[in-house]
Amino acid sequence: MDGPVVIDRVVTARGELVLRRDQEHFEVISNGVFLMDTRNGESERRLVREALSRAAKPRGVLIGGLGVGFSLVEALSDERVARVTVVEIERRIVEWHDKYLQAITGKARTDERTEIVIADIAEVLRSGEQHFDAICLDIDNGPDWTVTDANTGLYGDEGTALLASRLRPGGVLTVWSAARSSAYQQVLARHFGKVEVMEIPVPRGEPDVVFAATSAVAQTLGRDSDSS
Repeated sequence: MDGPVVIDRVVTARGELVLRRDQEHFEVISNGVFLMDTRNGESERRLVREALSRAAKPRGVLIGGLGVGFSLVEALSDERVARVTVVEIERRIVEWHDKYLQAITGKARTDERTEIVIADIAEVLRSGEQHFDAICLDIDNGPDWTVTDANTGLYGDEGTALLASRLRPGGVLTVWSAARSSAYQQVLARHFGKVEVMEIPVPRGEPDVVFAATSAVAQTLGRDSDSS
């Protein structure tokens, strides 16, 4: 049986980025490490669903990492969402969507609610004044397995406080990971009122993980809404 075929390869400031095709599926490899593929996408969709289900008023969504597009499509499927801002550091990944991944994100890319920003999400968070109802972070294999060393800071106290500061009252942060991290769970607990960890089974290997961090304000708003 033939193995994956390299469709495109580029060297960026962060190293080598490769797009492979394995029969009808695509795979993204960074510096020799598997990042994502188009086979399933359940955990990427859950990343968004868990945020939108907890947010008080999920109108503005920030997605960190375009990936293969599952998270963007999921966010746009919710009629309450008025704007989805996707921050993707690699321009080539955005170009792959225009050329190879249209079957997944063709309509989502042209949806009037979609904004794609090619930038480092940490820089966007630090320099911008925009706030969001949900932030969905999927730029690494997890807090303990980052694609680049520069991303490590987003999972510490300073980075977590920065993420929390960009949420509107009642906002929610969700973070994708390939594995549990008790240390990161403790960091989230220092900055949010409630932290939940969900495991999503995958066809092979250990379950994917989604961390959901909800502010105390969000919990209060939710109770008020239920009682009204």
